Amino acid sequence: MAEKLLQIKNLKQHFNVGRPNMVKAVDGITFDIYKGETLGLVGESGCGKSTTGRTIIRLYDATDGEVLFENENVHGKKSAKELKKFNRKMQMIFQDPYASLNPRMTVADIIAEGIDIHGLAKSKKERMEKVYELLETVGLNKEHANRYPHEFSGGQRQRIGIARALAVDPEFIIADEPISALDVSIQAQVVNLMKKLQREKGLTYLFIAHDLSMVKYISDRIGVMYFGKLVELASAEDLYNNPIHPYTQSLLSAIPLPDPESERTRKRKSYDPAIHNYASDEKVEMREVAPGHYVYCSEKELKQYQAQYKH
Repeated sequence: MAEKLLQIKNLKQHFNVGRPNMVKAVDGITFDIYKGETLGLVGESGCGKSTTGRTIIRLYDATDGEVLFENENVHGKKSAKELKKFNRKMQMIFQDPYASLNPRMTVADIIAEGIDIHGLAKSKKERMEKVYELLETVGLNKEHANRYPHEFSGGQRQRIGIARALAVDPEFIIADEPISALDVSIQAQVVNLMKKLQREKGLTYLFIAHDLSMVKYISDRIGVMYFGKLVELASAEDLYNNPIHPYTQSLLSAIPLPDPESERTRKRKSYDPAIHNYASDEKVEMREVAPGHYVYCSEKELKQYQAQYKH
């Protein structure tokens, strides 16, 4: 059995609590991430996937639920020393490579920020050596160290963001739509770089995205989110070959095919949330339809989904 690195238990993130305009961005989701794997989290814009990532890493305080990292409750940590230790183990790559880098800092200072905070270099020389090494690790070179972010393309900036995340030797990285702002040709380069780094450094990823084809390429397992709920969770292969929840089927049917003939005749499935108007006494939760394949459903739906599962 693989070791659980992260356990999310009934996580909730509600905004404007107690007001009429309360938003349940994340509404009671539960899942685990195993050491060394990539869990993809997909869903349409506004479904709560980025909020999930930000709540896990404590950019937001959770409204309710637990985030256990190596069996320690992340949201229960109080002392500055404990938080610092946790921040070193978990890092984030942000969606916008333009907004996430300080325009007034050189690339060397951006990458070395974590090294400075955690005291990982004994001298200025060692600090710069680490920066050069990190730049080369992400496919840039040491001449880039004294330049400013505006001198780089989007793909290069995202590589700088990855180098910054790697600077403190984390175990777990949350990649929040790290390729959505990049050209398609650059997207593949960044994802291949992330896969290479994962192999070399034994990293664990939570990869948040809405591009389903790219998520399949990088992920071991995939979770599908809809309006703050996790509606399906399965291995990448199983989810694509055997989507069970009607929303997952609708999402997958929207992936464009590179063949004009089949694209012309292909049927897209629309999703109507009204089909899931549950009775107030029905217990709706993540249930196992097949080994390792979970769907958010009622007891009655479970039997129906099990019957339609293609073994």
